[in-house]
Amino acid sequence: MNGRVLLAAERVSKHFGCVVALQGVSFDIREGEIHAICGENGAGKSTLIKLLSGQFKPGSYTGQLRFRGEPIVFRDVRAAEAAGIAVIHQELALVESLSVAENLFLGRLPQRAGRIDWPRMLASARELLERVDVDLDPEIRVADLGMGQKQLVEITRALSRHPRLLILDEPTAALGEEEVETLTEQLGRLRRQGVAAVYISHKLGEILTLADRVTVLRDGSSVRTQEVTELTPDALIEQMVGRQLREVYPPRGEHRVGEVTLCLEGLSARAERPGAPQLRNISLSLRRGEILGIGGLMGAGRTELVSHLYGLWGQRLSGTVTLNGRSYGRPSPRRSLARGMMLVTEDRQRWGLVAGRTVDENLSLSSHEAIANWGWVVRSVEQARNSAVMSKLNLRSNRRLLAARQLSGGNQQKVVVGRGLLSAPDVILLDEPTRGIDVSAKRELYEEVRRLAAEGKAILWVSSELPELMGMSDRIAMMRAGAVAGLFEGPQFDARCLMAAATGQTT
Repeated sequence: MNGRVLLAAERVSKHFGCVVALQGVSFDIREGEIHAICGENGAGKSTLIKLLSGQFKPGSYTGQLRFRGEPIVFRDVRAAEAAGIAVIHQELALVESLSVAENLFLGRLPQRAGRIDWPRMLASARELLERVDVDLDPEIRVADLGMGQKQLVEITRALSRHPRLLILDEPTAALGEEEVETLTEQLGRLRRQGVAAVYISHKLGEILTLADRVTVLRDGSSVRTQEVTELTPDALIEQMVGRQLREVYPPRGEHRVGEVTLCLEGLSARAERPGAPQLRNISLSLRRGEILGIGGLMGAGRTELVSHLYGLWGQRLSGTVTLNGRSYGRPSPRRSLARGMMLVTEDRQRWGLVAGRTVDENLSLSSHEAIANWGWVVRSVEQARNSAVMSKLNLRSNRRLLAARQLSGGNQQKVVVGRGLLSAPDVILLDEPTRGIDVSAKRELYEEVRRLAAEGKAILWVSSELPELMGMSDRIAMMRAGAVAGLFEGPQFDARCLMAAATGQTT
């Protein structure tokens, strides 16, 4: 890449109390370049994004930013936006109660005679969604969308600002393969127009395919910047974690699966409001010691299925659910936990975390009985239990007293997963559990899930990543339009057959 340098960071450092988030980081971004930033969770990627986009006040960090060669200080987010910087955050900044159109133009709603020009806004929203190839109704409430669809709204909003520099933080974490392809095409179009992009992802295949250069962060410092053509996946991982990793997916154990612990027969359900069922005639069984993968494209009903089983979503229309040999007709989160079933939710901000509470408090939310004595939390017991799961998930102990909102997205996901494991469940529902988690932590989570299966836990694993489903599952159920389109036996899976079931095509 020989384009002109658009934005450069020179020896920037940022501390949060005694925690070093960034230490002497230097790199530059060129016009028409896709520049990837890689690193483990807590390496400083999210902090760097906030610094580049004006979210830290001048004087709260050291070092220098240069924009087109000239020193610059972004006093706030608006100043960065005025310079042409747009950010797609990993944690979505959408107003759930407003429509897609209102969110697209939030803060700049078109007006006429002092009032919002609704017809113009809807027309502009439809034109914008069509231009970026996103098939959504601009009048629908964001609260009624799935996580992947919300991610598309966030991406569309950023593109609508015609940025000079687009910063993308895990933009494909909640997207299916078709939506990833759409985003890739958009980035290619922007690159040809000279727009620069900073791309943060834990999906190394995406980085090596999309990026021109890669900067690796480790423990808050920049390790190296190099052309992507000089890198292999193994070399990139070693730079990120400082060591070599073994095979990504741990081998399947020799244990035998046990009796059926969760059974669905003819299950149909819909959202609470009137409308067509979004889950249709689902029949599945899950045995002790088994990992049952749930796959499908965005909108297939995967999240609705596990959310309904746990009691977070939907009105049951017909069918039965049996949990541990007993009928389970009116689920709720409290009853599910009491019956030995837990959920690691896809939407951690809405359902998975209390953002203002500490890491320790969040980890303990679902297991107070195990750490309390006469109603009072025994801190020594709490910290011992939490330390064990934090160690398993490589979550640093010096972060335990930080509020959850202060953690990177990946570390927040580790807290959600850790809390679920501490509740000692019999049935574990995992909805995109590795979203936003780095490659090293993924491996650790995979090993932990394998260990839980070997102990006899029954695990339902929802994932948008076919390799992950194929590498971790004993069986895979592919969903399409709210129904099970195919059930496949492992351990040898055929990716073409799985995708054919998801799309309704024949092989």
